[in-house]
Amino acid sequence: MKKRYSAASILAVAALAFGVIAGAPAQAASKEIVIWADETRGPNLEKLMAQKSDWVRGYTFKIVTYSSFDALKAAFDNATDKSGPDIVMAANDWVATGAKGGKLAPLTLSAATKAQFTPGQLYDLTYKGKLYGLPVDINNVAMIYNSKLVKAAPSSFGDMVDLYLANKSTLKAGLCVAGGGMSWGALGVATAMGAYPYKITSAGAVDTADPMNAATVAANVSKYLLDANGKSNGFFPASDTGCKDNFLAGKVPFAIIGNWEWKDYVAKGFKMNLSAVPGVTAGTYAPSFGSVSGALLTTYAAKHGVEAGAKTALFNIFGSRSGARAYQAIEGRPPASRDGAKFAPTAAQKGFAKVAGITSLPQIGAMLNGAGTSYWDALPSFWTAVLVDGKNPTTESTKLAAIFKANLAAGLKDL
Repeated sequence: MKKRYSAASILAVAALAFGVIAGAPAQAASKEIVIWADETRGPNLEKLMAQKSDWVRGYTFKIVTYSSFDALKAAFDNATDKSGPDIVMAANDWVATGAKGGKLAPLTLSAATKAQFTPGQLYDLTYKGKLYGLPVDINNVAMIYNSKLVKAAPSSFGDMVDLYLANKSTLKAGLCVAGGGMSWGALGVATAMGAYPYKITSAGAVDTADPMNAATVAANVSKYLLDANGKSNGFFPASDTGCKDNFLAGKVPFAIIGNWEWKDYVAKGFKMNLSAVPGVTAGTYAPSFGSVSGALLTTYAAKHGVEAGAKTALFNIFGSRSGARAYQAIEGRPPASRDGAKFAPTAAQKGFAKVAGITSLPQIGAMLNGAGTSYWDALPSFWTAVLVDGKNPTTESTKLAAIFKANLAAGLKDL
């Protein structure tokens, strides 16, 4: 596992703690709360601590940064009582496995703290009726277009394909995935084709019906992504390699980007004309993942003797108005807390929040991790099979539908 640690700062703690939680625990100044984070959140938490270190009276903070989100997940999966963190910055679908594995500890929120978040956001960090952390920010992607190549936002998936085919000789691709990879980031393209890993009913529950129709997916893939010979027409690459560079260079008109990287595009002069991926029917949109990332309390905190301080840190940093605003001013993602969201956000933060509100699919680990083959493996394999290897889209869609159906059945048992 490749990982790197940030320069852990042990900061002097002020005499009075930030007064969000009444009766914050007074412990010896040597008590240290360890927070694990990925390559973006780790440095941003370091900046937050440099601005204000006295979040909890009698405690210092140590931020441990991993080289990627995958490296962080691998480290947490292999954490021990001695090595594990007290708080981990994680995706919502880590909750089920972490809780079942005895790595996460439940929280009880006051009415005031609970009111900072929507029921759906809290549900994202809940497993079998228990809450395991606080929502930090909305975790999603959105589609951006190059206004020098595209006159107006497309109203359908077919509009994008038509524009690409008309200008194919000067372009590297039509739509590519710059942020999130070919499973998480590419979900919007999959759902545009009709390949849902699961669906959510209007009442907000998981739909128990089969999530995708193989014939519909095969027909859409053939129509929009393949040429007359059954080979990729070049519109949608099966890999995210080079997508960001090609988009920034003006060689791709549409790209799916993550809400953690929008500053790179603004720096290059791109407008935040963000939207969800259009559906094949004009005026509709295809869902991408739109859940929250959370700051999760671990069972290691109690074993390290810092559980009370870790709980207070969660409330003071991520559950308070000042904490949420201060952190998201650095992080730059759409805040989860209501008070944090009132902070004057950038156009990008507004745009990503709007996309999440238009159409999104909650990231439910019980459905995605799989009964045999996970969604995370199945979708990239599908793209490779039909777009690179030239395999029959009907055959491959049938295989994908069977995987999603089995995963749905297994996931429903675990909710």
